[in-house]
Order: sequence, then C-alpha cells, then structure tokens
Amino acid sequence: MFDVAEELKKLPDQPGVYIMHDARDAIIYIGKALSLRKRVHQYFQASHNEGIKKAQMVKQIARFEYIITDSELEALVLECNLIKEHRPKYNTMLRDDKTYPYIRVTLGEDFPRVLFSRLQKKDKSRYFGPYTSAGAVKDTVELINKLYLLRTCSRILPRDTGKERPCLNYHIHQCSAPCQGYIEKEEYRKRIDAAVEFLNGNYTPILKSLEQKMTEASERMEFEKAIEYRELLGSVKKIAQKQKITHNDGEDKDIIALAQDDTDAVVQVFFIREGKLIGRDHFYIKIGAENEKGQILSTFIKQFYSGTPYIPREIMLPQEIEEHDMLEEWMSGRRGGRVHIRIPQKGMKEKLVELAQKNAELVLSQDKEKLKREEGRTIGALKEIGKLLDLDGLSRVEAYDISNINGFETVGSMIVYEKGKPKRSDYRKFKLRTVTGPDDYASMHEVLTRRFLHGMKEKEELLKKELSGEYGSFSRFPDLIMMDGGRGQVNICLKVLEELGLSIPVCGMVKDDNHRTRGLYYNNVEIPIDKNSEGFKLITRIQDEAHRFAIEYHRSLRSKEQVHSVLDDIPGIGPSRRKALMKKYQSLDAIKAADTADLAATDSMNEKAAAAVYLFFRQAENKGASDIEESGEV
Repeated sequence: MFDVAEELKKLPDQPGVYIMHDARDAIIYIGKALSLRKRVHQYFQASHNEGIKKAQMVKQIARFEYIITDSELEALVLECNLIKEHRPKYNTMLRDDKTYPYIRVTLGEDFPRVLFSRLQKKDKSRYFGPYTSAGAVKDTVELINKLYLLRTCSRILPRDTGKERPCLNYHIHQCSAPCQGYIEKEEYRKRIDAAVEFLNGNYTPILKSLEQKMTEASERMEFEKAIEYRELLGSVKKIAQKQKITHNDGEDKDIIALAQDDTDAVVQVFFIREGKLIGRDHFYIKIGAENEKGQILSTFIKQFYSGTPYIPREIMLPQEIEEHDMLEEWMSGRRGGRVHIRIPQKGMKEKLVELAQKNAELVLSQDKEKLKREEGRTIGALKEIGKLLDLDGLSRVEAYDISNINGFETVGSMIVYEKGKPKRSDYRKFKLRTVTGPDDYASMHEVLTRRFLHGMKEKEELLKKELSGEYGSFSRFPDLIMMDGGRGQVNICLKVLEELGLSIPVCGMVKDDNHRTRGLYYNNVEIPIDKNSEGFKLITRIQDEAHRFAIEYHRSLRSKEQVHSVLDDIPGIGPSRRKALMKKYQSLDAIKAADTADLAATDSMNEKAAAAVYLFFRQAENKGASDIEESGEV
C-alpha cells in the first residue's frame, strides 16, 4: 500500500522529475523540480494554491514516483521526453503534433537528387526549410527537377549506369538520363549548383534563361515548346512572389506570440529563414484559468522544440518567460550552437511580434467553434466511449482485424487512435506465420501474441537504457483494445492477455445482420449505443479503418503473388536471368525447346543455370505437366 505521508519524507532535496499516478496507475502529471522534496510537498499542503486544475489533479493522485538527475537542465530534457511519450491528462499539452517538410539535396551522391523530406539527418545532404506547406514543397521539388532535368530515381550511380533502360522522364524530356551516361558528372553538378541557387532565392538566372528559350522557340514557330517554357516561367514567378523579405539581417528566427481566454490558447509561430518569411503556423493548447502567459509560452517552447529537428538561432517572444536562461541553454545544446530568446522592444522585430499576436487573436476568435466541434469528434467521443464502459482517462485505443480469401495469405492489421485521432505512424501489419487456412481465431491469437510480446521486449530494453528517451511504438500499450467482432474475438484477446500476464480492458465492436455497427461487447454484456452520438461515429471510424488497413495489405500481397512466372520456380533463376531468357526467346515454348548449350549462351546465364532450366522442363513433361500456365508477368 502506497503511504503518501511516508513517501513524502523520503523525497531527496535534489533536482529531478516527478511522475503522478492515479488509482488505475495511469500517469496523470509529469513535472520537474530543482528540489524534488520542496516541489512535491507543495502539492499536498492545504495552504498552497495552484488553481482549480491542479487541485483536481491532486485529488486523483494515488501514488508518485521520481527520477533524480544531476541538474535542472537534465530534468528539463527528461521531462520533455516523458511528457511527449505519456501525454499526461493534467499537463498543458499541444493539441496537435506536426512535422515540417524540408527540401533535401543529396550532395553526397555523384549525381545528386532534389527530394522531399520529413527528416533532417546528419548526412552529406543539404537541407532547405523547414516549410509549413507540404504541397508547396512537393510543387517546388517537381518544378526544380523539370527546370534542371534532374534525376528522381533511386539508382546508385555510376554503379548502375547502363544496366536498365532510361525511364519515362527521359523520354518526355524531364531528365538528362545520367543513368545512361548521357550527361557528364561535371555538367550535371553545374545543374545541381544552379538548383541550390534557386532554393537560396536567386531566381534571376533561371527567369532570364526561360524567357530567352521561350522567345527563341516562338521565333522558330515551335509554339508548343514556347507554351511549355511560358508555364515554367509562370511557376518560377509564383514561387518567387511567395518569398517576402521581412528583415535584412539574413538570420533564421522564429517569432512566437500567444492569445488566450479562460480555457483555450492559440500560439502563433512565424518561421523566418535567411531573412525570408517562409510560412506560419498556429497551435491550440488547452489551459486552465490560472495559467499565465509566461508559463504557457515556456511550456509550448519545451514541447515544440523537443519535437522539431531544427532550432533557429533566435526566438522572439512578446514577454519574459519562466526558465528563460535554462531554456536558452537547453536549446543551444540541441542546436549545437548558441540560441537566444529575445523580447524585442522596438523596430521591425517588435512589429513582427505584434503581427504574430494579431494573427493568434484572429485564429482564436474565428476558430473557437471549429475547435470545440473537433474536440467533440475526437476527445469528446473518446470520453463518451469511456463513460459507456466505465473507464476513465482513455487516450490510446488499438483495434485489430484479420483479412483472407479462403485462407490465402492471411494477414492481420493493428491500427492506433490517440485522443480520438488516427496515429498512422503506429499502425502495424502482420503476415501470419503459424496459421494455415481460414481460422480467424487462431490468426488473431498469433497477431495479438506477437504484438504484446514485442512490446514487452521493447519495455525491457527501455529499462536497460534507463529511460533515455528512445521509445518504441510497441512499448506503448493501449488504454483499451477494440476487437472487430463480438464474444469470440474478445475472448481470444483476453486469453492472450492472461497468458502474458497483462491487464488491459477489451471490448468488441458488434455488427448486426447487415454488417453495420450495432454496439459494444464488454464484460460479457452487449452495450447499445446511440447511433447519433459522436462516440458511435468514432467506433464506426475505428472499425472501418481497421478493416481498410487489413484489406489494403492483403490486396498488396495478392498483387505480388499474381506477378509470378513459372521461371521463378526454377532454382538459380532470378529476375535478371528471367528477363534475359524472355528477351532472347520471347515465349516459354521457345525456352522449353532450347538445349543447354543454347541456354548457356544467353546473357547472365551459365552452364549450371542452363542445366537447371533444361532439367526443370524435362521433369515437368515426364509428370504430364506440359500445360504449365503462366500467372501474370513472366
């Protein structure tokens, strides 16, 4: 039995992170402290007032634990990692997690490419961004590849030069085909250098070049060509106009401002890179009436910059914040260079902060109702389901489904919803290993066993790493498992959990005779649901998504199976030899009729492979299988 009074006496007077649990052992709050003893004691003092939200949280604390660190800065890093992983109920949380795209130029390759990227890795590539619009980044990448005739394939050059025919892009004059050796490395590099200049904002050379080409094509009466250059010219001008100069210092900075009311806040961020405003974004935060602006901004900075791969040199805010110096030190460590948090008092920088402030106020006033509706569809719907099942604090839900056609290629799917929204990065596919034939119960038993064994193994690894912040998606267990079916599927899941010593609530999504969702099966009782409620709509979305994901995976495996040739069944004959044989002989009948010497003279073949082909068809004939048919592509 956890004795709060006794445990409070044991708290050390050292920096660290404290973790509050409720009666269900769910983590409801994570915080850091310079002195764990002083900070945690405050929660249980009647005279200490931290607002209504914290008072509600304290009533639910059943136990707490803590992790000691060497400094408050280390505690801050650990706090960020743990909050991001567990997303506790009473921590001030961002309502949406976003990743921002980059444009990546792979300068480490002999023939570099310009690519769309969600990550900024420590490699030899050069990255531009981050940008706020994935669509705009994809359009820009496509335009650059067209302008400079750059390759988009993943072939390793010059190793793969000439091994395959040039792709469609070469034939429609959108690639210079370095894969065929049609362009020298030095000339290709000049095009890459020009593309980098374009990404740096120097549009003049390409604008002049396109105008000249358009004029020359028109004079030669090649009007289709002239129209093509005109469209490219328009695309470049459109991109050039989006780059608005905001400050002439050429520095990278983020402008952050905040608008709030009693329960909601909006943080507006302007992204300035190399002196250009490249975009803006806003973030919704759920707050309590007692939260002050400085505290909200400090919390936002910790959560936002612990998750973004890029931190600029300067962060500009409308006012002072908590832990100013420590946050500067932490972000400087993450960036690998000095980061300054400034509160501008005059000039252009102050005007930018004011502009961000106005935008935040506008978003808060205009999107308030939209925000409430979205919350009703997601978090509100999850609360409805929790109320039906008498479960508190639902956040992560996992659903499973099995797909097969007459037992062929049985597969399982696992989908994840967090706070009422799909978390597709945690979706998983399972190709059945031990089950043959259409046995859905045995298939589900294998899928669930593999999923939770994997998760238990990941948790053991995390303990060895002492919560280093490297979390695996399998190690996060759900607050609720939703099975696509009734009593049978639920019992299979409960059996797996019992075998593994796990305790997780399980319910079934029951369908009627018309295959429409009817209710939930939980604790041996079917619970009806109001079909007009948001909770019912969320259950339907989860059920449909689990089914869609399983079917999609099964379809992909079927298509791979159908693209099969009888030649693939011959030992020693792979894709390259198969292609060489079909190129030379054009049909299976011609291959069957060839002798070993003729087969061995084929490209990529040798005497051993030729003998295998010859023997294969002779044995087939002896077995009366001369009518072998192909299935799909040879």
